[in-house]
Amino acid sequence: MSSLSVHHATSLTLEYEKVLNPEQLGPVQAPDGPLFVLAAAGTGKTRTLVYRVAWLVEHGVDPRRILLLTFTNKAAREMLERANELVGGRVGGLWGGTFHHMANRMLRRHGQALGYGLDYTILDTDDTRTLVRSCLDTLKLKGKEFPKPDVLLAVLSGAVNSRKSLKELCEARFERHPVDPADILRVLKLFEKRKRDQNAMDFDDLLVNGLRLFQEHPLVLAEYQEHFLYVMVDEYQDTNPIQADWVDLVSARHRNLLVVGDDFQSIYSWRGADYRNIISFPERYPDARLYKLETNYRSVPEILDVANSCIAGNPNQFQKILRAVRPAYRKPHAVQLDDGEHQARYVTDQIRRLHQEGRAWRDMAVLYRAHYHAMELQMALSRERIPYAVTSGVRFFEQAHVKDVCSLPRLLHNPGDELAFMRLVGLLPGVGEKTASRLWALLSARFDPRDLAARKLLEQRLPAAARSSWAAVETVLADAAGGEAEGHPADLLIRFMDAFYDQYALDTFEDYERRMDDLKEMATFAGRFPTAQDFLNEIALISNLDADAERLNGPEEDAVRLSTIHQSKGLEWASVFVLWAVDGLFPSGRSMEEPGGEEEERRLFYVAVTRAKDELYLCAPQSRRSPDGNRQFYSLSRFVREIPPDRLQADNQRYH
Repeated sequence: MSSLSVHHATSLTLEYEKVLNPEQLGPVQAPDGPLFVLAAAGTGKTRTLVYRVAWLVEHGVDPRRILLLTFTNKAAREMLERANELVGGRVGGLWGGTFHHMANRMLRRHGQALGYGLDYTILDTDDTRTLVRSCLDTLKLKGKEFPKPDVLLAVLSGAVNSRKSLKELCEARFERHPVDPADILRVLKLFEKRKRDQNAMDFDDLLVNGLRLFQEHPLVLAEYQEHFLYVMVDEYQDTNPIQADWVDLVSARHRNLLVVGDDFQSIYSWRGADYRNIISFPERYPDARLYKLETNYRSVPEILDVANSCIAGNPNQFQKILRAVRPAYRKPHAVQLDDGEHQARYVTDQIRRLHQEGRAWRDMAVLYRAHYHAMELQMALSRERIPYAVTSGVRFFEQAHVKDVCSLPRLLHNPGDELAFMRLVGLLPGVGEKTASRLWALLSARFDPRDLAARKLLEQRLPAAARSSWAAVETVLADAAGGEAEGHPADLLIRFMDAFYDQYALDTFEDYERRMDDLKEMATFAGRFPTAQDFLNEIALISNLDADAERLNGPEEDAVRLSTIHQSKGLEWASVFVLWAVDGLFPSGRSMEEPGGEEEERRLFYVAVTRAKDELYLCAPQSRRSPDGNRQFYSLSRFVREIPPDRLQADNQRYH
């Protein structure tokens, strides 16, 4: 039944040879058996998958016996809609969606085999957070200096998706934390028990239990192995070990497995994706037919020359050479600049010039390795009234951790700032909004941090759980009252972070390192101002300019896009600027210390380059100011140095 040759072919309506190039046509019309499609950036992988579905249906394959796995339901829906249009509405019943969606569909039929009722609840993020809090209460750990639920859940999820030891991950994550990893393991063990007791699964449980269902119940596995004649997987390089094993099992009977991916774009190891899945595919399926999609429809040849050059530095990969169909245009720019301020001015000037030449704001993007790299640029764009949108949806000074740390200088500057008071005391254990409001009323709607009597009164009325944390804040306020930090906003911010907020962030945020990088950059920025008032005035003005721009411009459909490179994958723009292309920042110094870190950073650089269609600017400031006022100097990114000089338009003139 599984061979195409025995399917009853319906009358064919599509002229595949006219709408597909030879590279795409190969996997679309391939005979049965495992298929390995290496689809380089911009080469039409989605088109290939859609036409493969159409080909199978037109050759008599019942769409109900096709399984299409994607990483978003939106991607699956769009593929199915396009395939449906191609074959006149004949793909109804095809199983298409995410791994989680498919696992849930099967567990709703067979969950009892694992001890679950078929009416099990799927917990959302808020549900899981609430359940962990109840576990902390039960174990009498809540209120102590203990990681928040989001941090605990992130560690658990990391262990599940990467199949790493939970004990080892706990010990590594909380190496600098006073908490006992054994207590964390107790919480997570109780959390797992509570879920089972409540007949509930979280998002990760769907994957884990979906795989267990197949591994522990051969008859259930056999049913689905027989049912699915064809299995297709999109973005295979992003699969984690659980997903890869699940795919291998469900496709094992008929072996008509098609995986599409690009090892050059494997950039999500930090969330569990395992690069080895795609690299080892030919070993696991030695009879797989290999197809390469290398004809790029997105970028001009000069950009593809740069992309091919930079990725060639990775040794352990499947060799692919991007080839352009578009005519020659202009070389990408490698621009050496003095510092971050000059970089921001250069980028805003170029964006303005391109817009005046007819480029829409929405056709331009600025990409960066870390969110804080774009702080100076956001300020420059705001001053220039250039509309921009941040992919995360939150501008730099609107982020929670930035506003948290700014609450202290705000209160020192204005003792009547109720919002700053509420935010500051709300960081303390056991202080919620109602408690903070009562404290504010007790202090007669005014709290002067320099007033020792006011600080003592506040300390006396704080909940017991909050007092040890308040003692750390008190040391900073006492210094400020004595004049040691007054007039030096950078010193004030750094003292607050060292004394209190660093520990708070470690307890609270799963992306602790990213947020602390942001705050260190903000402290560096604050060092430019003689007083806290000047610093606060500047960020308030920037925030108001942003608000005015949004009100005047309306929705941000036509806005320059600011994005981390991770979030830009799968997108494209006519003009792309890459910030801070210097060693230590891109590639990230921290990532370079990890096994395989340099290779993944190079793949990330490749992803950034291949987002650009027409113009590409690689910006390399030569120095950054540090919080103490000194300068740190950087060399051009090794990824740029690896590109043959004749493939770049070098601009080594300092920008003024």
